[in-house]
Amino acid sequence: MLSGEYFVLDGALALALPTHYGQDMKISSAQHKGLVWKSYDHQGDVWFEGYYDVQGSLVDSTDEKVGRRLEEMFSFIALKKENFFLKKNGILIETLLDFPNEWGLGSSSTMVHNLAKWAQVNPYELLNATMGGSGYDIACAGTQQPILYQLQEGKPFTQPSKFNPSFKEHLFFVYLEEKQNSRTGIQYYKEKMSGKLLEPIINNISIITKRMMSSTTIAEFQHLIKHHEDLVAKELGLQKVKEQRFSDYWGEVKSLGAWGGDFVLVTSKEPYKETERYFFEKGYHVFFSYNEIIL
Repeated sequence: MLSGEYFVLDGALALALPTHYGQDMKISSAQHKGLVWKSYDHQGDVWFEGYYDVQGSLVDSTDEKVGRRLEEMFSFIALKKENFFLKKNGILIETLLDFPNEWGLGSSSTMVHNLAKWAQVNPYELLNATMGGSGYDIACAGTQQPILYQLQEGKPFTQPSKFNPSFKEHLFFVYLEEKQNSRTGIQYYKEKMSGKLLEPIINNISIITKRMMSSTTIAEFQHLIKHHEDLVAKELGLQKVKEQRFSDYWGEVKSLGAWGGDFVLVTSKEPYKETERYFFEKGYHVFFSYNEIIL
């Protein structure tokens, strides 16, 4: 997402870009009553396995934290769909990522989207009842093109975007080699913004988003990135990622999603290989051009 996750929680307009990478979900019959959940990583290895009774309550799992999170989701589904699991003889749910789990490209959001689609419940209600968040990533999980996303009076609104910058050969994505905890970040944001007048900030971020969409040059786009990063850093009392890690970098660096987490968007007027070399030498080895990662 090219806008800041945190302020989207309070109604800022966000430009969200779906990626080539995602997660598949397969539903089949299990050999016994209840539900079996198996999650496979991008190499086909099981990274989580859970067993649930006919009510969707956790019986056993390889990771209690993940197991309980899924239990919350099953409880919500059972609340919305009476006897949903009881009506089925036995369920095996298998998920398969096509990217490393630690990248934070939406392993949770795609799972919520897929689970809600299967159970025919509202994915945003499922998210709010369990994990929380702005919901922009849920919207991204269900689209094949850039979208504009905004919470209006707490309800999600999306519309297709024609964002397809003529300067996209100057846009790259770099993984920061560590996964951000979105829940912790959101909690920090709520505490930091408590009691503040948010409307002017929200309006400014929404204006930046609209200008990003209509940018025609990389210079203009870089200016907007810097403006956005300066604004968010000031309001949240956090250091910008560029200052933290890439102070000698020639382009601009923008946080994506939760501040400072997972991937960053970087701009560069230098060739792909030279830009890639800069980040490789800094120890960041997951590097994509715009077309390599964005649908």
